[in-house]
Amino acid sequence: MADGQGGPQILVSACLLGAPVRYDGRAQDLRAPLLDRWQAAGLVVPLCPELAGGLPVPRPPAEIEAGAQGWQVWLGQARLRDAEGGDPTAAFRAGAEAALALVRRHGLQIAVLKEGSPSCGSQRIASGHFDGTKRAGEGLTAALLRHHGVQVFSEHGLEAAEAARLALARR
Repeated sequence: MADGQGGPQILVSACLLGAPVRYDGRAQDLRAPLLDRWQAAGLVVPLCPELAGGLPVPRPPAEIEAGAQGWQVWLGQARLRDAEGGDPTAAFRAGAEAALALVRRHGLQIAVLKEGSPSCGSQRIASGHFDGTKRAGEGLTAALLRHHGVQVFSEHGLEAAEAARLALARR
């Protein structure tokens, strides 16, 4: 949906915008001229799915079970575990649902999400062993949004997200 100020809006992980919402209470502030332009034009719709799902800050780090993907969590075929042995799967599912509701409410078709996150990872997620390694995969929110037609990019793909946004604006 166009916002009247420059075309379609974009869902952006709140941590990339400087909000201290990560599990460790920090932000992952992304300093990028393109993101600054989107914000100045009113094109950014921020969200942290994990907070939207009811998780606190700080919280234990969580990972999707080894070998599983976000879509499997969505289908109930896999779970998330946190570093203390807890099961935050329901909160991650609720956060993904909140992201989808926000996408629908604003007519969003593009998202820029934090790579590596069990919610937002679009190409890479943690191994599931809490060993600091990453593997190919996507998080729960990224998987759900893609399933519903949203083009999902990581913070490393801002130019591609902008190209997609401009293509949508030309329709």
